[in-house]
Amino acid sequence: MPNNQKKETMPTFKYDLAISASTESEADSKVHSLAVLASRLTAKELAKLAHIVKNEPVTLAIAKSKLGL
Repeated sequence: MPNNQKKETMPTFKYDLAISASTESEADSKVHSLAVLASRLTAKELAKLAHIVKNEPVTLAIAKSKLGL
């Protein structure tokens, strides 16, 4: 990015949330992963991802396969 262009920052909002996990370490990993997704995807993209995870098991299976999961 050229020096004369400044990256716009958006306001940050904080939330308290509960994460289900087997261990605290797993919960920490989940929260970190969610934070990365939230920072890199738009609200529309996140909503579509959530819809697929919740309602489209075949599409989710294909995506997991592509990711090597």
